[in-house]
Amino acid sequence: MKKRHLIAMAFVGLYAQAQEHFAGIGLSSRVGVLNTQFNPAELNNMSDKFDINLFGISANVSNNKLTVNDLVNNDNLENVLFRGTDPVNLRADVQVSGFGMGIKFKRFALGLSTKIYGNMDIIDVDPRLGDAFVNAGINSIFGATTVSNNFNQRVNGTAWGEVAGTVAFSLINKEKHKFNVGFTGKLLLPGSFANMGMDKFTGTISRVGGVAYLTNTQASVNFAYSGELANSFTQFDNYSKSAIGSVGGVGFDLGVNYQCRDKAPENPKKNQNRYKLNLGMAIRNVGSMTFKDPNNKSTNYTLSIQGTQSLNLNQFENVESIQDIETILLNSGYLTKTTSNKDFKVNLPTTFVLYADVKVISKLFISGYLQQRVKSIDVNDQIATQNNFTITPHLNLGFFEFFLPFTQNEISGFNTGLGIRAGGFYLGSGSGITALMNNAKQADIYLGWRFGIF
Repeated sequence: MKKRHLIAMAFVGLYAQAQEHFAGIGLSSRVGVLNTQFNPAELNNMSDKFDINLFGISANVSNNKLTVNDLVNNDNLENVLFRGTDPVNLRADVQVSGFGMGIKFKRFALGLSTKIYGNMDIIDVDPRLGDAFVNAGINSIFGATTVSNNFNQRVNGTAWGEVAGTVAFSLINKEKHKFNVGFTGKLLLPGSFANMGMDKFTGTISRVGGVAYLTNTQASVNFAYSGELANSFTQFDNYSKSAIGSVGGVGFDLGVNYQCRDKAPENPKKNQNRYKLNLGMAIRNVGSMTFKDPNNKSTNYTLSIQGTQSLNLNQFENVESIQDIETILLNSGYLTKTTSNKDFKVNLPTTFVLYADVKVISKLFISGYLQQRVKSIDVNDQIATQNNFTITPHLNLGFFEFFLPFTQNEISGFNTGLGIRAGGFYLGSGSGITALMNNAKQADIYLGWRFGIF
C-alpha cells in the first residue's frame, strides 16, 4: 500500500482538527438542538422558545501509536506506526451539522436536524502484518515471524447523511423538579463504504533481502465497498464526493432527563436551566442502513497459503484501493470465495450515554459524561466507535461560557482541551492542551453557530 496514502489516511488534518464530538459544549446549560445528539430529552430544556442551528463541525483524530512529537520530528511515520506488538488502532472522523431548528410549546418540544458523517478506522491491525504489507517487513529481523490472532483486523471507511426529527415531552415540570423523555427518529442516507477484514489470521512472514513473503497462512477475509470509497478509501476527497445517497435506512435515539432546580425560572416562558443537578441517560444510533450502488460488492473469502506456496507482499506497495488488494489476492490463486452479496447492510455505531452536571457554586458547574459502545466493533458490517469518559468544569457567565474538558479515551488515553461559548457561537477542542505538549495521541477541534428567539 502506498505509504503516502497510509499517512494521509491516518493524519491528514491532525494539526487542524479524536473522540467525543463537541466535548464540553454538548452539556452546556445553554440548551438547543445541538444537545439532542447527546440526549433527545434535552430538547425540552431549550433556553429559548425557538432555537436555530446554522452550522456546526467537529473533526477528530485519535490513535494508540503516533504522537504529535512523532509528526514533527519523524520522517518515517509508517515505521513508527507498526513498531511493537500492540495492535494498531486509529480513528479519524468528521461530523458536520447543517440547518436545524427546535420549538418548545408548553410541555412539548419538537426539533429537526441534518448531519453528514465521515469515519475512517484502523481496528486491531497486527503491527507485524501491517509492517509486512506496507513496509515489506522493514521493522522485522531477517528470518521468519509467526503471527496468530483470534480477532478480526479491519480497515474501514464510511460516509453517510442523516435527517432527524426529535420530540421531547416533560412528564414532570414542578418548581423544583423536572423529568423529560425524548425520542429522535432518523432517515439515513448511505453514501460510501469500504471494509477490509481479516479474521483469525495465522501465518508466517519471512523477509529475504528487501522482499517480504507470506507462507503457511489461513484466514477469513471480507472485502466490501460501495460508492467512491470503492476506488480509494484513503483519500478524503472520496468521502466528500459521495457522502450522501438516497434514503437507505432508519435509526433512532431514546433518552430521559431529570433536573433538580436551584429555583424556579424567573421567566416562565424561558427555561433558564437554573438547576443544581442535571442527569441524563440515552441510547443513541440504534439502526442500520443498506448501501446500494453500481460499485457495490461484499464478498467473504478463505485465504489459504500452504506447503511450499508463498505470497510476495511487495505487490501491495502501490495499491490504490480495496479492489486492488482483492484483485492481487485473487490473481495469486490463494483466495477462495465463500459468499457474495450485491447490496449489504451496515449497523450504526450504537452507544449508551450517561451524564451528570452538578452546580458547585454560583456559575461554576462540573459535568461527567460516559460513552460506551453497545456492539462489538470486530464484525465487518459494524461502524466503529470508541469508549470514553469526560469530566468538564465549566463556568457559565450568561453570554459567555468556558469549558475545560478532561477525557480518558480507550485508544488515545488522557487528553484535555479548552472551549468557549459567546452567545450562540462556540469554539473548542477536547485535546488542544495535550496536543501542544507533543506527546498526545489525539487532536480535535469543533466550532459552530446557533441562536435562540424569545
